[in-house]
Amino acid sequence: MLEQDTQTAWARIVRDGVRSYVEGLSDQESESVAERYGTHNYHPLPVNVVRAEGVRVYDGDGNEFLDCIGCYSAVAHGHLSPFIIDTVREQLEKVTLVSRAVYSSELAVFLKAICDYAGMDMACPMNTGAEAIETCIKLARKWGYVKKGVPKDRAEIIVADGNFHGRTTTIVGFSSEPQYKDLFGPYGPGFVSAPFGDASAIARLVTPYTVGVLMEPIQAEGGIIVPPEGFLAEVRRICTDRQVLLIWDEIQTGFCRTGKRFAWQHEDAEPDMVAVGKPLGGGLFPVSAAVGKRDVMDVFVPGDHGSTFGGNPLGAVIAIAALAEMEVEDLAGKSDRMGRLMREGFEGLGLPQIKEVRGKGLLIGLEVQDVDGARLTQAFLDERVLTKETRHHTFRFAPPLTISEAEVADVVARVGRAIRNVA
Repeated sequence: MLEQDTQTAWARIVRDGVRSYVEGLSDQESESVAERYGTHNYHPLPVNVVRAEGVRVYDGDGNEFLDCIGCYSAVAHGHLSPFIIDTVREQLEKVTLVSRAVYSSELAVFLKAICDYAGMDMACPMNTGAEAIETCIKLARKWGYVKKGVPKDRAEIIVADGNFHGRTTTIVGFSSEPQYKDLFGPYGPGFVSAPFGDASAIARLVTPYTVGVLMEPIQAEGGIIVPPEGFLAEVRRICTDRQVLLIWDEIQTGFCRTGKRFAWQHEDAEPDMVAVGKPLGGGLFPVSAAVGKRDVMDVFVPGDHGSTFGGNPLGAVIAIAALAEMEVEDLAGKSDRMGRLMREGFEGLGLPQIKEVRGKGLLIGLEVQDVDGARLTQAFLDERVLTKETRHHTFRFAPPLTISEAEVADVVARVGRAIRNVA
């Protein structure tokens, strides 16, 4: 607490409310306190966001920014969607959390809604994207043992070089990014890696012990890497022919981000399981799930897996509202149209510092060359555009899918000015 007397601080919070206490901090105080008391596993932009609405966020001094990070695709509906906020208010007056030791109507509707939306049969609700991936891994392994006949503890899952599926010790163990895994071992076995986009390499790696192929349809954290056309469908064919589960990680690419409900729908590449999250929480709450075919999902029996908060009534109604708004507002169509405008706008700048513009829908990578990334990040901030550099000198643009044509044009103009200023 900021007061020397901690007890006084607690009393003040109870008396005046948390909001009053938080709003007493300046931007500078917020940054310094966070740096002092928080672990340094992030390097945030020097912006303290105190308010947000739609595509725009504001710092304590009233400066307005266009949010092109979009919480890594989680804020698909825009900040503070009125419909989702109203849904939360209604639920807060009824029930928010019950354990999975009982049923809830909210969970029942959510399970059916997410299965209908994804075209799958069953779902296992969780909270974070990493939890959804861990759930898929457990399901795939048990399926391999009880249904495919793989010898116990010999199951293998094929992953991709450059992958990003979360930060658990299991997941970082099969990452090819050194910083994600160094000094966090020992790592669990059972994963082999193939070059992303190389279907023939995947086919060569399949053995009698292979139970699944786990990949992102587009590598988001890896630099917005779009695989060659036909790759997704070919992976589907390989998995079908070799009795291997296809598992797509759609945590960042799913829910309209790439111009379709799911990125795998750009080709004939229906999965056996899909991990979903981020936008499912409506920009308010962590909600995720492993969703899949009954033949895979029904290997779980009571006691195999669980989550205290997974499928809680509050998260369930938020997810239902998020799915409904995606459909009614045609966020997939908006993502496709606005994404095309943004990509064409960046390409139309004609700047030699722009090496490549790639992506689908509103998941866009702007790869730069012959320009200092740190200086360009600051230039974007000077233009009041929030974006961060990911791997391969690529800046990710994943704004809310509610962004307007005028706002897209504004982003393009600001990006152009920022690059010219640095160049």
